[in-house]
Amino acid sequence: MARTAVAYSNLLPNANVADSALTAVTLNPGTNNGHRIASAEPERTVLRVAAGATGGNITIKAGANPPAIAASMGDLVVNVAANTIQWIGPFESGRFIQNDGSMLVDVAAAVVPGTITALRIPRGV
Repeated sequence: MARTAVAYSNLLPNANVADSALTAVTLNPGTNNGHRIASAEPERTVLRVAAGATGGNITIKAGANPPAIAASMGDLVVNVAANTIQWIGPFESGRFIQNDGSMLVDVAAAVVPGTITALRIPRGV
């Protein structure tokens, strides 16, 4: 199964964004089946994960070396409690960027149903 694309929702400098205006994607569980953020900017990326009734782990996959020279630090695993929202990030390119410029996120089956949103922090803030 292919990874589900997660497009960025942009945060705005000196402004606000309504939660309802964010681009949330339904969580796609499974190792190597989770999510892909294309043309990722890890240092400007924050993930918003809303977990379902059980909760579980979200795994931000270590990148590929090169370009991720710190990929050997491994994945980042965050437990998202049942019926909560967890904010994860920003991240280091040197650890999490893939060789195609993307970021990969795996989702434990228990977290579903739920959603994931990739937020991009504006430059110069």
